[in-house]
Amino acid sequence: MARTAPERVATRSLVWLAVITAALFALLGGGVLWGNATWAPKLALDLEGGTQIILAPKLASGQTVTQEQLDQAVAIIRDRVDAAGVSEAEVTSQGGANVVVTIPGVPDDQTLARIQSSAKLEFRPVIYTAAASTSTVTPEPTATPADGGATPTPTPTYSDERTAEPTDASDPSWVTEQMYQDFLAFDCATLLDGSTAAAPVDEPLITCDEQGDKFILGPVEVSGERIADASAGLVTNSQGQTTNVWGVYITFDGQGTEEFANVTERLFSYGQNDPRNRFAIVLDGKVISAPTTNAVITNGKPVISGSFTQASAKTLADSLKFGALPIGFEVQSSETISATLGSAQLASGLIAGLIGMVLVVIYSLFQYRLLGLVTVASLVVAGVLTYVVIAIMSWRQGYRLSLAGVAGLIVAIGFTADSFIVYFERIRDELRDGRQLTGAVEAGWKRALRTILSAKFINLLSAVVLYVLAVGNVRGFAFTLGLTTVIDVLVVVLFTHPVLTLLANTRFFSSGHPWSGLDPTALGAVYRGRAQFRTTEERKRDGASREAVRRQTLAERKAAGATGVGDGKDS
Repeated sequence: MARTAPERVATRSLVWLAVITAALFALLGGGVLWGNATWAPKLALDLEGGTQIILAPKLASGQTVTQEQLDQAVAIIRDRVDAAGVSEAEVTSQGGANVVVTIPGVPDDQTLARIQSSAKLEFRPVIYTAAASTSTVTPEPTATPADGGATPTPTPTYSDERTAEPTDASDPSWVTEQMYQDFLAFDCATLLDGSTAAAPVDEPLITCDEQGDKFILGPVEVSGERIADASAGLVTNSQGQTTNVWGVYITFDGQGTEEFANVTERLFSYGQNDPRNRFAIVLDGKVISAPTTNAVITNGKPVISGSFTQASAKTLADSLKFGALPIGFEVQSSETISATLGSAQLASGLIAGLIGMVLVVIYSLFQYRLLGLVTVASLVVAGVLTYVVIAIMSWRQGYRLSLAGVAGLIVAIGFTADSFIVYFERIRDELRDGRQLTGAVEAGWKRALRTILSAKFINLLSAVVLYVLAVGNVRGFAFTLGLTTVIDVLVVVLFTHPVLTLLANTRFFSSGHPWSGLDPTALGAVYRGRAQFRTTEERKRDGASREAVRRQTLAERKAAGATGVGDGKDS
């Protein structure tokens, strides 16, 4: 027998669901075999424990930390940790000076770099260096690069004391004899103590780059506070082709755009006069790049390129995007901590979820008989999809499942069952109105889908608002609630409705077997017209006539009494 169009659509939906499920498991399985994924989701601090890092401020002599600076540092570090994909982390202040960062599990090196780096970015002109230029600063899109590898600068002229006020930040008159001697004796290893990160912004700076080359830099001309956005990406060449070089794309705010344009205009006017045509990009007191200025950048969108990897470029971009810390920090201690709740609470949560599932199953079978098995199967499918998605997000996004997240999953059982109940009741309503089961399934679906989508939209909106406004474990609850809401809609559309469509064409359900849960006679008399109900021996079955009468209007009851159809009484 040829299948009907609804049956073909239902079969395609189930095939798509099977493909999606198989793809998710294949992705997770590939991560287990060739990556660092696990079949089980990673757990949060309250269930697994993690690493606690205490950051102490690096202060100059006589400098103190204000509460405003500490609060700002906590907010910035929290944003950086979230940007690294670490879920359920805790960032708090301690003792009015320190910042405590608690991360589930063992953090990787890039996460530690995000936490520890103060990301104090400065743009200073180069006054003197013995290092040749190997990079350029370019606007976005990339302009034609200038020829790198300029010759080292000659020894600057200087006097014992500064006799003339410098005309600009790259004026050699900033350099005194004492500063030059300090430059010659400077040990790049001293950068580790963080003293250069706290250098005055209106004075020259002696520092080094990663290769150990030393620089004398002028005062700060553009500060990192002027950065509005930053992102990592592959650099394009002058022909617009993507290279294999990673860079950091910076966008300045209005003031920063104007300041950077003035700096690049002056440096570009020096032509090949190295190093006066160069400026240094200084991160936490260390030169990360000292490019030659090969264009006047007026759009406020320079690209920093150099010896970046994808990970280091993203780390720097995230640090700059979320702002420079008001003060520098160093790791005072790092230690492993135990779970605050532990496996006992997790077991209790899982038992609670199991009890909730059993109660839903009992109610479904009692209320809908064998039709309730569709609810059970739908819940199983939703549970499998939720589990594999959470496991994948633990692997790819660093998501951690907390006890609050488990609570969100438990609550979702009831929300998911609501969708099936709405659909089943719509089908029953159509059966009461005299439709055959196949027609009742399709008509009930059209009515139920609008209700289901409206309800799920409200649930999802609540979860999103809660996730955005909350911090800590509450975000874990909001995340699982939102995730299960999306999966609920997917299961109803690709599983529950298609399964019911196929079951409606089976003899057991289409015949209205009493154990099917879709027996028209048990649901009430079948409506055949105004005030007319089917009058058969089946009508006398317990509950049928009462259901029919309850659905009559007052006028229909009077008409039924006059014609002798129905008893006219509402019981």
